[in-house]
Amino acid sequence: MLLLAIGLLSACQKDVSPNERLKEYVQLWNKGNFKKMYINYLSSSSKEEYKTADFVDRYPKVYKDLEVDNLKISYKPLKEDDYKKKDKVNIPVQVSFNTFAGPVKYSTKVLLTKEEKDKKSNWYINWNPALILPGLAKGDKIVPTTEDPKRGEIRDRSGQGLAVNGTVYQIGVTPGKMGGNESEVKAQLAKLLGLSEEEIDQKLNASWVKPDLFVPIKKIATNNQSLLEKLYKLPGVDKQNTTGRVYPFGAATAHLIGYIGPISAEELKEESGKGYTANSVIGKRGLEQLYEDRLRGIAGGKITIQKADGTVKVIAQKEVQNGENINITIDAKLQEKIYNQMKGSAGTAAAIQPTTGEVLSLVSSPSFDPNDFVLGMSNSEYNKLEKDPMQPLINRFALSYAPGSSIKPITAAIALQNGTLKANSTKTINGKSWGKGGSWGDYKVSRVHVENGPVSLSDAMMYSDNIYFAQTALDMGGDKFVKGLKDFGFGEQLPFDYPLKKSQISSDGTLNKEILLADSGYGQGQVQMNILHLADTYTAFINNGNIVKPTIKMNDKNAGVWKENVISPENAKTVASLLRKVVADPRGTGHGADLPNIALAGKTGTAELKSSKKEKGKENGLFVAYDQNKKDVLVAVLIEGVEKGGGSHLVVQKVANIFK
Repeated sequence: MLLLAIGLLSACQKDVSPNERLKEYVQLWNKGNFKKMYINYLSSSSKEEYKTADFVDRYPKVYKDLEVDNLKISYKPLKEDDYKKKDKVNIPVQVSFNTFAGPVKYSTKVLLTKEEKDKKSNWYINWNPALILPGLAKGDKIVPTTEDPKRGEIRDRSGQGLAVNGTVYQIGVTPGKMGGNESEVKAQLAKLLGLSEEEIDQKLNASWVKPDLFVPIKKIATNNQSLLEKLYKLPGVDKQNTTGRVYPFGAATAHLIGYIGPISAEELKEESGKGYTANSVIGKRGLEQLYEDRLRGIAGGKITIQKADGTVKVIAQKEVQNGENINITIDAKLQEKIYNQMKGSAGTAAAIQPTTGEVLSLVSSPSFDPNDFVLGMSNSEYNKLEKDPMQPLINRFALSYAPGSSIKPITAAIALQNGTLKANSTKTINGKSWGKGGSWGDYKVSRVHVENGPVSLSDAMMYSDNIYFAQTALDMGGDKFVKGLKDFGFGEQLPFDYPLKKSQISSDGTLNKEILLADSGYGQGQVQMNILHLADTYTAFINNGNIVKPTIKMNDKNAGVWKENVISPENAKTVASLLRKVVADPRGTGHGADLPNIALAGKTGTAELKSSKKEKGKENGLFVAYDQNKKDVLVAVLIEGVEKGGGSHLVVQKVANIFK
């Protein structure tokens, strides 16, 4: 009976099928567990032919180098009759995966043999390299190659290059030609290139360096001929032409265009799966960063197998796709002109085509030369920029500022629109300051030009009367003024590609305190505007009450009206006539911009920045202006710290020079 029981138990135990063994093997293959595949599943003959290093070390590295992902292995299991009483079977498999050079898909066969190990019979894989790549055999070389795409260029509205692929000089040293003057050459080279001698030594002491080889040290711009002449005087120093990113307008467009640089480890992680490598460059700020996906292109790639007899088999190939060239609405000459007018003063400016919304200029001053970043900036050079009290690395056109009196046309327009102000109405105002008393305490609103008696809207705009517009805001009430400001786009993200700080009404979006409401009417309080939004709001006075959508892309299909019927055409016309008087009338605050043959209309502004009414604070000067006849350019300029340089009159003169 014992013998019978053992016989029955043996009959009930089934041998492991080749299907089960292959299934387990494929699961490990999908996980990339080549070590376990080798130890537990390869046949004895395979292990003799392919040592551990050949399999366990090489093939995971191959998969990594080829950037293999989405690996899929499928097969149709054999029927029992196909492997019963057999020691060898072939199972057809289909393999597919993606690589940096494109998809790979192939069919092959897995040979399984039955072997006895540790007194147990099982199926083992007769492995060969063709399972990894189609046609791969022992001794073949896998050759992956990549072709970097040409980065797209950024050009202005007329095709002028703003970020282009040009030629730069690679300055370097041939060590064997320094003629025994190594110390002197390195010291002079460090001084001329803004590097430390330690940085130069690090490059010259690299393992690959030989006396007769050119060792790259630093790139310089091709227009720096004076520096090149000094470098040529040093023995062993020479240049090689190489391609590089060039920014022809330098500091004038730096904050808008940005620059590219080597990808950081953090960026590489963030952009995982997009084809970047540790050697890639990437947009670091400005439009280079914003339009990175369009500019960078897609790298080409090829995976080939080189046979011992010299023949080559292509496994996968992907054609390189160069980046897209992008034309933007910016007028490079106007951008440079405005930047030069600012003469290094801290401030910002925007210019817009007021009937189409095309942004012609966005300036932040002071600035930096983006070419220095691309060519290689030393730590000392960067620290100098970072510690500069003028803060040239800050992008001021992306920030928001108190608009000061430049908001008065908006205040007037809102009051006219809701009927709390009439175009021909007057307010009786006496003295230089005014306050309500009571809950206001001794708080008062001051004005510069004193004219006792009835003050008209026209004169209030011309003289920039703070008291008149404070009272206008109070007459409206907080709710109506807030609604009107929201109609003009306050508290809303400007529909513009470049991210700019929202303009705000107040810290909490309300004007439910009388003093705050009064101060907001003339652009103080907590009201803040970014410079492009300020320029854009004035387009309502040109377009019959419509505010255009600002755009930076040429031929933007989404261009058009952003805010429709913000004010009536009649009220738009009324405000426009007031703005012309600000410039045309000899008593107007903007009269310094009254030019022959140019009918400029606009509004000045002075925003005082202080924590209390009693102290004297820093002042920002503003001027927004456009040609009332041509209506082709509208310019808004803000200069910081004008309290010692003529106030807003300084800005008026700069804007006048721009229109000249």
